Amino acid sequence: MATTLEIAKSLLSPPGDTIQEHIDFIGMSQVELAERMGRPKEKINDIIKGREPITTATAFQLEKVLGIPASFWLNREKTYRKELYELQQQEELEKEMDWLSAFPVNEMLKFGWLPDTREKHILADSMLKFFSVATSDEWQQLYINNYALAQYGKSTVNEQSHHAISAWLRKGEIQAREIDIAEFDKRKFKNALAEIKELAFLTHDDFTHPLQSICAKCGVAVVFTQNLPKAPISSATRWFHNKPIIQLSSRCGTNDHFWFTFFHEAAHIILHGKKDIFLENVEGIEIDQEKEEEATAFVAKILLKENRTAIN
Repeated sequence: MATTLEIAKSLLSPPGDTIQEHIDFIGMSQVELAERMGRPKEKINDIIKGREPITTATAFQLEKVLGIPASFWLNREKTYRKELYELQQQEELEKEMDWLSAFPVNEMLKFGWLPDTREKHILADSMLKFFSVATSDEWQQLYINNYALAQYGKSTVNEQSHHAISAWLRKGEIQAREIDIAEFDKRKFKNALAEIKELAFLTHDDFTHPLQSICAKCGVAVVFTQNLPKAPISSATRWFHNKPIIQLSSRCGTNDHFWFTFFHEAAHIILHGKKDIFLENVEGIEIDQEKEEEATAFVAKILLKENRTAIN
């Protein structure tokens, strides 16, 4: 039984239908049309059947032979190809439904990360746009393989979802892109940690904007991302589009834990390379223990230092 999309495709009328209708009306055969246009009859038949597009050259040949403006044929071709492409896209999106269903879509809708709709094919298209990928294959490579979530994805931990974690990470990239930050200056950022340490001693609640501002001036994007179900990740640090990102969630908990986490992530930026990716509180991810210990030692040096001068 034909699907709705198959029926819709069968009902599409290629520009060749109009060519055939017109030559039938004036009593011209496809063979004669081919002769008058100086084209092989097989090529004309392909154009009429929609197997070949009407090019600019073909449109002007049709104008000369049939007396119908080239612009008409070009517009007819453009409309047909657009409608055909949209139906083909819907067919492709049908293949993405299982991929879509693995995400916490309801929460992403609630947070405004996706457009407010319940149309599955629109949501699938929106999810691809959210990740800025053409298909889920590219998502797999960029957000699963590159983030070392592929091995984790094979684990039996039901409390975590690599789809949800990837969405959380991607939201951080989007948030970082919206921040106006300077070129990264490692020395300036390292020295700014003393000022940030002073900020940590303050008792007021809203330290997020001052923290973001200080870091932005040093070329570091600090973002705060809402948690998603089955994404128990507390923080992440990586470079994106040649800019370092420190991404934090509400799972950082108390102020003490938050500031330890922030300085720990800052240490990774200062001490380690651009290709390194650090995800905190994600089970199944292989941890570089040596680099984690280096970051922890760096934090201890900052937090235990009594004076508030630049950190050497």
